[in-house]
Parts: sequence; structure tokens; C-alpha cells
Amino acid sequence: MRFMKLATVLSIAIALTGCASGVKHKDMESSIPALQADKGRIYFFRSSSMFGAAIQPSITLDGQKVGDSKPGGFFFVDSNIGNHEVATSTEVEKKLTFTLEKGEVKYVKTSPSFGIMVGRIIPELANAEEAKKELPDLSYTGTATTK
Repeated sequence: MRFMKLATVLSIAIALTGCASGVKHKDMESSIPALQADKGRIYFFRSSSMFGAAIQPSITLDGQKVGDSKPGGFFFVDSNIGNHEVATSTEVEKKLTFTLEKGEVKYVKTSPSFGIMVGRIIPELANAEEAKKELPDLSYTGTATTK
């Protein structure tokens, strides 16, 4: 019985170490810099679900690493307008392509999925309404960047 309690506590501790920590979006929203007129902004976020918490691959935008897919985390990148490709990679690379317009804000949600050997993180466009419901309680995991 004592072993079961210890195993449960250890499992919870291991799972929590994989979750994002930091300032919540709702606490920093007013300090997020305004978007430059000739750019677009891309928010990357992941829900705080424990499913797939150990899988935290890098996220690339047009071939450059911009952050990591961390459960309960978000970050944003200001980027040039035009076509873009987002990718995550575990055993398989998953890609998302979209066009960013001047002054537009896009939301890319990364979600865990089953794989053959390890799980996968799938990037997909989220609508603004869904993203704005999830963002307030997510923790900031990046640094504001311009690409």
C-alpha cells in the first residue's frame, strides 16, 4: 500500500515537471507589445492536458525553431506577411501551412496524438474564439520574437 502511494506521488511529480510554468497570459496580456503595422502575429499554444505531457518537441516556423510545444504553455511570434510552414517532429514530422496577412493574428494549437513508437504533436489552426478561451490560463514559455 505504501508503495502505491509513493508511486502515485512520483507519477504526479514527473507529470507536473513537463508542464509549462511562468506568467499566465491573463496576467501579462496588457504588456504584450502592439503588433507592427506591416507584420502578422502567430500564437502557438497547447492545452494543459496530461495526455502526452512528456512529448515536447520543438516547433519550427519556416525551418527556424521558435519554441517548444509544452503542455499548458503559449508563446507568440511576429512574422512577415505571406505563406508560412509550421512543423513539429517526433518519429514523424507534422506540418501545417497557412498564409498570414498584414495585421492578422493566427492561432496554432499543438495537440498530442498516438504514434507507432512515440506520440506525435500535431499543429493545427485554431479559430480565435477557441484560442481566446484557452489562452488566459496558459503560461508564457517564450520570448517575443520577430521573424
